[in-house]
Amino acid sequence: MRSVRRRTTSLAMAGLLIPLVATPAFVAGAGTSAGPPAGAPGGTDCTAALAATDREAAFAAASEATGVPAALLKAVSWMESRWDQHAGVPSTDGGYGVFNLADHAPAAPDGAGKGGVKGEPARGTTSELDRAAALTGLTADRIKADAGANVCAGAALLAAYQADAGLGADAPLDAWDAAVSRMSEVPTFADRVVTTLRQGQQRATDDGGTVTLEARSDVAAPRAAAAAGDPAADCPPDLGCEWLPAPYAKESPDLPDGTGSYGNHDQADRTGEGGPSIEYIVIHDTETAYEPTVRLVQDPTYLAWNYTLRSSDGHVANHLEPSDVGWHAGNWYMNMHSIGLEHEGWAGTSGWFTEAMYQTSAELVAYLAEKYDVPLDRAHIIGHDQVPGILPGYTKSVHWDPGPYWDWDHYMELVGAPVGGGLDPAGVGSQAEPGDVVEVVTGYGENAHPVTGCEQASPGSGDCVAGAGTNFVLARQAPSSDAPYARDPGWKPGGADGTTYASDISARVTSGHKLVVAQVQGDWLGVWWAGSLVWLHNPAERPVVVPSTGQTVTVTGEEAAAVYGRAYPEEAAYEPYPGIAPQAVTPIEYTVGADQTYVVSDADPVTDYYRATSFDGSAPDDRTDVRGEDGYYQLWYAHKQVFARAAELTLHDPVVTDVEGPRVEGRAKIGTWLSADPGEYLPGDDAEVDLQWLRDGEPVPGADGGRYHLTGRDRGAEISVEVTVSAPGHQARTFASDPTGPVSPR
Repeated sequence: MRSVRRRTTSLAMAGLLIPLVATPAFVAGAGTSAGPPAGAPGGTDCTAALAATDREAAFAAASEATGVPAALLKAVSWMESRWDQHAGVPSTDGGYGVFNLADHAPAAPDGAGKGGVKGEPARGTTSELDRAAALTGLTADRIKADAGANVCAGAALLAAYQADAGLGADAPLDAWDAAVSRMSEVPTFADRVVTTLRQGQQRATDDGGTVTLEARSDVAAPRAAAAAGDPAADCPPDLGCEWLPAPYAKESPDLPDGTGSYGNHDQADRTGEGGPSIEYIVIHDTETAYEPTVRLVQDPTYLAWNYTLRSSDGHVANHLEPSDVGWHAGNWYMNMHSIGLEHEGWAGTSGWFTEAMYQTSAELVAYLAEKYDVPLDRAHIIGHDQVPGILPGYTKSVHWDPGPYWDWDHYMELVGAPVGGGLDPAGVGSQAEPGDVVEVVTGYGENAHPVTGCEQASPGSGDCVAGAGTNFVLARQAPSSDAPYARDPGWKPGGADGTTYASDISARVTSGHKLVVAQVQGDWLGVWWAGSLVWLHNPAERPVVVPSTGQTVTVTGEEAAAVYGRAYPEEAAYEPYPGIAPQAVTPIEYTVGADQTYVVSDADPVTDYYRATSFDGSAPDDRTDVRGEDGYYQLWYAHKQVFARAAELTLHDPVVTDVEGPRVEGRAKIGTWLSADPGEYLPGDDAEVDLQWLRDGEPVPGADGGRYHLTGRDRGAEISVEVTVSAPGHQARTFASDPTGPVSPR
């Protein structure tokens, strides 16, 4: 069975993700001067780059003006910005534009050998932005605001660094290490650039164009030397993680060891037999810079999470032992079962999460998921915005990070589990029928939706950027682009319509979300969402869903089923532990209606409650994981992952789904052979296909092979092929090809 119609938007597929490796020992600030390189003529002429109509043309013009190979310009700027200008909004490390040019001088090393900085500029240096301005004659403000100016300035800076190293612009790509290493304070930066050159990339950029970097197999691979990391950190050995422990401490040293006044996390046995298991990895953003974030996690009166990632270079600080429970998700059940990653950035900042941070985070998540057996899907690798409220009225106050600009499509591809199984919506087409399970694939860069109030909702984000890529499609109350946005009774208990406001997730169906199609009207799909039928626009010219498969649930009986934010045990489970008061099993604001169907994201979530109330675990039955017998299903529901009681629902096996149905190949002429192309189906690995040839819709006895010989009996008939597809754990389905035209004589 052929494999077709997979996404090729990014040529650096997740399976090609190369670990970060050590680079030659270059000093980032060495030899910096304020003007053009020694012996160079007056300055770089950026006229052509400024006049370029798109980003691709700007790279070509800057290469022509400076002599720096266009492929190298693309590879360096990919790691800096993924080729976006970001409308002049600075990155979290104070850089601007396509080359993330810093407006501050290189900082002095922190002296601890951890790659951090004190924030004091090194003596005798100037900023990247100022030097680039001197090299080009452009103002710093123009380089910040104009993409063509930024590309030309970055190219001029690279050329100057190459001249400082005593080399010319005509040097081969693998002779630019010294120059490239000075574009970042990160020791591994040059090798990441080489990896990008070898893999290639392609992406739609924020100017509406597309940039392509062809893979360069002729570039030598980076040396596979491990980056220096702290052996105490729970990280891939080559990621160079820092162990920066969060304190487990009493609020006052004078308190007794049995006090309940302590911070900033709980001790547990999550990697052993006695504690809650690790089931989720939660993606957060920090809503502040890296340094204040790590100061907070080291505050014993604050709260802790597992990892913090720095934007400029993807540097990772590990704060908790994996066995312990952080207080990061606002939902104790999710805290019990999750690892939390805080990424430096702001939820309202349009796309300004760096590629360095995406790559490092993805490598870390892939490592953790494998080590702790966390499913690699969007129901278990989740955003903080997918965590449900714990009680009625709490949902409206839950967090919405990492926000509408976190590129889930790209991130999950890097993790090794592409959204939609790697299927390309444009290649698969827009066909969908009632009862089908579909998965949303937004395309991000080509998926601009209006977002407002970024700075107001997330102070520090800056203004929203029109045309920026987003990670969601919009749900509406009727099949029309003029219809109001969908409602979410948990997020907005008063029943108000969804809006474009940055934090308003009411109508946002995020990439990776699975839904059941209830109705189809033209280009609109009616799906169940937050207890109501809502509509997604799925036009043939740009579909936003792909076929998927999964178990589904409907209500057992005629009454709506309650929805919960936690899968807590039944009261009887607490009987062996008299020191633990039973936790209330309280429904939240949602229900599964009697006529509704939702996709199951986990058919067997853990039913438990971990008790931790005293500093030394001395309280009666403290540090006990109470495990129940009542079953729950975890569901794709509204913007969240929620739970519903199995006793109130009927579970339906997944159904075999067609990605591309069968077809007949060959001329319909007596004496010739027709061939059956059986098609492509989900699940793809275990599917078995049985064929049956049809003459005018009726089975032809004995014709069940891959080819069919046309004889006189077929004269004037229309021939088609029918396939029955089965797979373990799935309901089998039968699909028929379009018929040929009438079979003609010899």
